[in-house]
Amino acid sequence: MSLELYAAYLVACLIVVLVPGPTVTLILANSIRHGTRAGLLNVLGTQVGLALMIGVVGLGLTSLMEAAGHWFDWLRLAGAAYLIWLGWKMIRSRGEGEASAPPRGGFLTQGALVALSNPKTLIFFGAFFPQFIDPARDHGLQILIMGLTAMLVAAVSDSFYAFAAGRAGRALSAKRVRLLSRVSGGFLIGGGLWLAFSRR
Repeated sequence: MSLELYAAYLVACLIVVLVPGPTVTLILANSIRHGTRAGLLNVLGTQVGLALMIGVVGLGLTSLMEAAGHWFDWLRLAGAAYLIWLGWKMIRSRGEGEASAPPRGGFLTQGALVALSNPKTLIFFGAFFPQFIDPARDHGLQILIMGLTAMLVAAVSDSFYAFAAGRAGRALSAKRVRLLSRVSGGFLIGGGLWLAFSRR
């Protein structure tokens, strides 16, 4: 991959990251409610999910995922249900004790589940990477470089959200944190509904 092609890919990655999705909503919500550490664990979980998806793309299994459309739909619906459940829990939370309880499985697992619950990311990488591959060079190495770059850009962006929201959460009163928690819960439910009703 030439430097010019890599620069174009990097710019494309930055543009894609500017549009926040369900994982950013989750990171913001948990950073406000539980602190920066929780948000950063979500970021780490998201990175695990991204690494798995990039690995699948690198192995050429995107076409297999597209062929097994019914599994794609079930995974999408399961992910949507999980996001809606998380959002409903956040809206219903009242006391500080309830808000401070970490999720089952931990924040890292939660981040990975939310990242993996959107198989559109897999299809996106499958369609996005070939646009920047130089056919004259090693495809596997180029996918590895692009994958690591995408993960790095996402990690920096998501960590920024975690630190900013963690600071905001410390500065806010308990009443405002609960209000933001309900708003974030509403966004998670919205993201889940969007995921459930979006077409492949």
